[in-house]
Amino acid sequence: MNGEVDDPFPVEDCLFEETFSSDSVYNLSGHKLRIKQVFGANLGVAAPVWEAAIQLSNYLVERSVELKGRRVIELGAGTGLLGIFAARLGAVVTLTDLPIALPPLQANVSANTPPGGWSTAPTVLPLSWGKDHLTFPADWDLVLGADLIYLPETFPLLVETLAHLCHSGTVVFFCSKMRREHKTQEFYEQYLPTRFKVELVKSDERQNINIYEVTLQT
Repeated sequence: MNGEVDDPFPVEDCLFEETFSSDSVYNLSGHKLRIKQVFGANLGVAAPVWEAAIQLSNYLVERSVELKGRRVIELGAGTGLLGIFAARLGAVVTLTDLPIALPPLQANVSANTPPGGWSTAPTVLPLSWGKDHLTFPADWDLVLGADLIYLPETFPLLVETLAHLCHSGTVVFFCSKMRREHKTQEFYEQYLPTRFKVELVKSDERQNINIYEVTLQT
């Protein structure tokens, strides 16, 4: 190592001038996950592993959230780290994102197949909030999402999608960096409470990241 970290993606690794990838290994509760992050190709916020995904993965273990055999759907899965980790812990996972994000997402799922194989292999499916959510079941045990809150125009679509996916026993865990410019707090304090009970369960003030537990209003 020469100590220079300004450009961690060498030109020779690029498929195109504006497209590059980076492989990283994440050790989460004894599970080593190898995640490829593909930057460019219009992936936008789906490209990187966000700190919120790591924090929510760790929180699920800290809280001893029961995952084995539970039906779990991840929204805006991006690189898939969170959903893949849940699958490694025994959950029956469906990872969703926009169609353009699915090829690298599926590649990461395949790259993290356990040595003995999956008990139930994670499923990767396209899901555009507010458009094709009705094609999905409405009986999930858990819904997960990390750093989903960027565009205010998508807030009603996300709430509509979430309301369809949940039943009275569904628990939602969302983790977000509280970005003022993206009105993240407004989503949790104004939009989500129109249909859900929202509880702040953990706050990392240093990194400005919150974890929320969300359930349908009764």
